Amino acid sequence: MGRSGVSLGGFTLIELMVVVAAIAILALFAVPSFQDRIVRAQIVEAMPLADIAKRPVAAAWAASAPLPADNAEAGLPPPEKIVSNYVRAVTVENGAIHVAFGNQANGALKGRVLSLRPAVVEDAQVVPVSWLCGHAPVPEKMTARGADRTDIPPNFLPLNCRGR
Repeated sequence: MGRSGVSLGGFTLIELMVVVAAIAILALFAVPSFQDRIVRAQIVEAMPLADIAKRPVAAAWAASAPLPADNAEAGLPPPEKIVSNYVRAVTVENGAIHVAFGNQANGALKGRVLSLRPAVVEDAQVVPVSWLCGHAPVPEKMTARGADRTDIPPNFLPLNCRGR
């Protein structure tokens, strides 16, 4: 028998409880970090779906035409028809693309929106459109078009989608 009265193959019950408690504390620190990675991975996996809308918006800018006001002007299906595992809708609004998360997305993403806004050089349609993800800052000498409706908490956003 050990000092505490119960021995399990050389370890006392108290020693085993201390080890279990230490593992539990370490696990509590790892879970939020793991969830952040899962959510960011789902955002990254969903972004190619936005490419469907990027092409017509960029083409309108290059043709010196107004940026599409909605999906119909961009020649796209209705927002609720552009879906994937993690996305429930992709909406074009005055050139900006709003990706609404749902379906099999993590609970932290469901019902949330990530905006991609076109950044352009005014009066220079020859310069290609740059895309701003979420709260990303506007590049120098460019102007962002459309509203940023991103409501995903910053800790879940990929680095290129966060503000300064």
